[in-house]
Amino acid sequence: MMELIWISAAYLIGLVASRLTFPPLVGYLVAGYVLHALGIAALPDLSHLADVGIELLLFSVGLKLKPSSLIRREVLSVGGLHLLLMAVIFALVFLGLDKQVTGGLVLGLSLAFSSTVLAIKVLEDNGELSSLHGRDVMSILILQDIVAIGLLALAEGKQPTPWALALFLLPLLRPVAHRMLSVSHSSELKMLLGVTLALAGGVAAESVGIAADIGALLTGIMLANHPQIDELTNRLWGLKELFLVAFFLQIGLSDLPNRDQMVHAAALLALLPVQGALFFGLFLLSGLRARTAFVSSLALMTYSEFALITTGAVVKAELLPLEWNAIISLAVAGSLAVAAPLNRYSHRLFSWAEPVLVRFEKKSGNPDRLPESFGVAEWLVIGMGRTGLSAYQALSNQDQRVVGLDADPTVLENLLSAGRRVVYGDAEDNELWTGLRLERVKGIVITVPAFEVRTLAIGQLRKRGFRGQIGTICYHHSEERELKQQGADFVIHPLVEAGNQLARQMLGD
Repeated sequence: MMELIWISAAYLIGLVASRLTFPPLVGYLVAGYVLHALGIAALPDLSHLADVGIELLLFSVGLKLKPSSLIRREVLSVGGLHLLLMAVIFALVFLGLDKQVTGGLVLGLSLAFSSTVLAIKVLEDNGELSSLHGRDVMSILILQDIVAIGLLALAEGKQPTPWALALFLLPLLRPVAHRMLSVSHSSELKMLLGVTLALAGGVAAESVGIAADIGALLTGIMLANHPQIDELTNRLWGLKELFLVAFFLQIGLSDLPNRDQMVHAAALLALLPVQGALFFGLFLLSGLRARTAFVSSLALMTYSEFALITTGAVVKAELLPLEWNAIISLAVAGSLAVAAPLNRYSHRLFSWAEPVLVRFEKKSGNPDRLPESFGVAEWLVIGMGRTGLSAYQALSNQDQRVVGLDADPTVLENLLSAGRRVVYGDAEDNELWTGLRLERVKGIVITVPAFEVRTLAIGQLRKRGFRGQIGTICYHHSEERELKQQGADFVIHPLVEAGNQLARQMLGD
């Protein structure tokens, strides 16, 4: 009965939130507080289910992670400096409030971290996890998690065992993990293997005094680059989302704050723009364009769920008063509720603020610089996944001058090493369309997965006067009309076309 109450409450309030254009996770947060206010007891295993959800989330991230992407200037400089500066700011705030030096320093540093769960979930939902800014955000989050391990050890009086370093040798078991996935022919077996490895990584990490999510991340890295990784990721997606509902619900389980505690939480929320502005400035100093810096900063402008753990530790150690449990819980929940809709409309918000923000960016040396032209190319393929690559190859086989465009640095690196002509570019970037010279281009093929990005790109191209052909894809019949209204000349349904092609070939046509 209790399971039905919690799950149905999460669904109903999540549905209301989505109808109000908020992400469902905002509704899950509210559901936790509502159920707590009504005196409905929490599920005994809710916290454990939430931990499993986080491990599956980090495992999924590891499946797509390239370790070399962590060791980059913008990651180490931006992540390190931001952590140091925000820790100083928050520590001063807490020292002024409570005059308790150790508790203020520990909790101040923990509030300098960003929410791993929200940032990765937002990037994943937007299809930006593998983009340039997505990789930067993810890498900074991992850097923060590594620092968090030491901080939690300080707060709890614990420290990792000498065997902790051996945990980072897990990716060396890649050949074994790849073989296990290859011999798991059934989709159900693939999913069970993924869950097993994620939980095994968590158990191994905890046994040596390391956070379980780091172990799950490392076991995910073991399977990265496997040919069947997409199928495994798709199988885990729904299961991971279900467990993450428990994470957002449990935030509302702490005591409801009183008026004074709400004031303190509101004061902490008022400092969020400082966190975001500092990230934005540091990203710009590292050489990123204003758009990349802005979108990345919004994804990181939250308080971390890790602060909830740290708060419990410092309160238990009597380094801060008990009331801080409720204050930090409300501040973390509030930051997630504010950040979720902001990230959903991050590209639109930047378009609105672009005239002002671009004045602060460096004019040269940008790693995310946009192409100035496509040279003598007459055909452009946007989105170099399997569909885009097939279109590129078909045009190239007919001796057409074609260039590909993609926002994923790893995709670009692999295609360039294979001798294909590709350039960096994000289809959601308005500056891409306003600055490109398209006089020579006869036609553009758009194969990016997100429907909103396809409609935006087509609309921007027609708005700036592009008169060539535009072809794109759609997965639902309801999308076709809108794509053509925006200016698409050809719209195909990949699955429908696959069926038609299969029938034609079997009939010998």
